[in-house]
Amino acid sequence: MTRNLRVVVLGSTGSIGTQTLEVVRWRGWRVVGLAAGRNTELLQQQVRAFHPQVVYAEADPGPLPEGVARAGSAAEVAAWDADVVVAAIPGLAGLEPVRAAVGAGRRVALANKESMVAAGPLLQEEAQKRGATFVPVDSEHSALFQALMGERRVDVAELILTASGGPFLREPADLDSVTPAQALRHPRWAMGPKVTVDSATLMNKGLEVLEAQALFGFPLERIKVLVHPQSYVHGLVRYVDGQIKALMGPTDMRLAIQYALTYPERAPTPLAGEPLPARLDFEAPDLERFPALALAFRAGEQGGLAPAVLNAANEVAVAAFLEERLGFTGIPKIVESVLARTPAEPLTWENLYAADAWARREAEAML
Repeated sequence: MTRNLRVVVLGSTGSIGTQTLEVVRWRGWRVVGLAAGRNTELLQQQVRAFHPQVVYAEADPGPLPEGVARAGSAAEVAAWDADVVVAAIPGLAGLEPVRAAVGAGRRVALANKESMVAAGPLLQEEAQKRGATFVPVDSEHSALFQALMGERRVDVAELILTASGGPFLREPADLDSVTPAQALRHPRWAMGPKVTVDSATLMNKGLEVLEAQALFGFPLERIKVLVHPQSYVHGLVRYVDGQIKALMGPTDMRLAIQYALTYPERAPTPLAGEPLPARLDFEAPDLERFPALALAFRAGEQGGLAPAVLNAANEVAVAAFLEERLGFTGIPKIVESVLARTPAEPLTWENLYAADAWARREAEAML
């Protein structure tokens, strides 16, 4: 399968998308579809380099070469005839394309955690009906996915996600006055603004906990978080006999991307790798300093529409922080207030979109 893989890349001009195209170039695979945001200059370069069959962009991508179809939406590209769809459109904007790929029965290399957070049970139900599969791209979930391979679920005691701790793990003592510029200086990863701020609040890890719950189907009380500043151990699985399997390696997303595309095979890479750090540190997260992580667990315990509400309120609050309309510590305060008033309706597609819109209005009204 992996010799002539046909790949669709959603979010092709973002960090995950561009790294995916590097992996595609390594392996000599075929890119059949690209979907991007507003970086049309980079998209045009990608079109010339990879000659896809179909292209979509939020902004007018300009003239396309003969034989390249212009799609009306990212969801249309997601449903294109392909072997694997890399879902890397950030935020809840990535949900409809993920849903389209699942509806078409594709393998989804999932880098859009928000879709699984908000609609995990609905997507898993649809995947079972359509024969679609999910292989995670996030390094932590890829680590858990690989550590669970060949193991019986009954033998798993807990899943452990690691977190770098972000730029404010220890300093400054008072987070009230930190600026967007400070929050965007992540010590380990180069990511987009929204996910970088989420890493600074530890909301990103909270969303990853909810994603792990939806992906792997384990109860929330069996999913833990450890702060690991070196970011060399990506995820651990503790078994009932006390033994632990961990996936360790370089902090290079291309490794997890390639594995999601080649699974169940492995392929060599041109990466030299990193030496094992001289020390590996682990500690429990400080939930008083980072209340956003506790809020994510609260949303998971509540279930239903709560994870979607958490995600929507957080997206609004983070955007306001980046626009300097809200202080850093105001982010979890807004999320907590909106989460506490989550509608009690059951999780359905209709209710999900209604709750998402409601939560965004409520969060915006608090600014």
